[in-house]
Amino acid sequence: METIEFLNIEFLNNSLKDYLFFLLAIIIGYFIIIPVKSLIIKLLFNLFGKDQNDLDTKTFKNLLNSPLQYFLILILLFFSVKLINIPDFAISDNGGFDFSNLISKGFNLLLLVTFFWVILRAIDFVGYKLKNKALETESKVDDQLIPFAIDLAKVIIIVLGIVMILGDVFEVNITALVTGLGIGGVAFALASKESLENLLGSFTIFFDKPFTVGDIVTLGGVTGVVEKVGFRSTRIRTFDKSIVTVPN
Repeated sequence: METIEFLNIEFLNNSLKDYLFFLLAIIIGYFIIIPVKSLIIKLLFNLFGKDQNDLDTKTFKNLLNSPLQYFLILILLFFSVKLINIPDFAISDNGGFDFSNLISKGFNLLLLVTFFWVILRAIDFVGYKLKNKALETESKVDDQLIPFAIDLAKVIIIVLGIVMILGDVFEVNITALVTGLGIGGVAFALASKESLENLLGSFTIFFDKPFTVGDIVTLGGVTGVVEKVGFRSTRIRTFDKSIVTVPN
């Protein structure tokens, strides 16, 4: 009886029994996460086809292990926290601080970040597979195009993630934001003139093909082998094994 009465003691609108159930849910859920994570990784890995080798499997697991684990832990916390009442802490005589709303916003933020982190890691694996296939071909164009396409896909995902976070977490009016960006577009373009020039230069390199990955070139007084053509710059490895970045 004394034990039961002890568990009924309340602290911050929750009894010790509620906190005990919450803790047990976290512990049990964490051990459930391990096989669930392995199952999800296996299912996602199978989406990329059956012609995978052990190195592909290891690479895929290494890429997705951390973000997927954090994502599942957040899901676990979401369901576990329903076992307790989140109190509202007053910070003034006239109002209160909506602590539960803050936790909800923080949770949504972390959930979206880890979700898009998983997508970015999946894109990295796609890039890894495509780069390996490109090495098997004689053409150097795909060696140059694939890293650029992967970087472009990641930029799109990051922008999409930022837009979703601004709209869902910070409740920003996306339509008004886009309109504001349109009005300030000219000022932004002038401020980022050099970056836009480099971006347009990268497209010129891809379409006109003055050089490709693997070529020996001299750019800006630097001679070496082209390793990568990015959004803003071209990476060249000189003959003394140093890396030089030349704006596009």
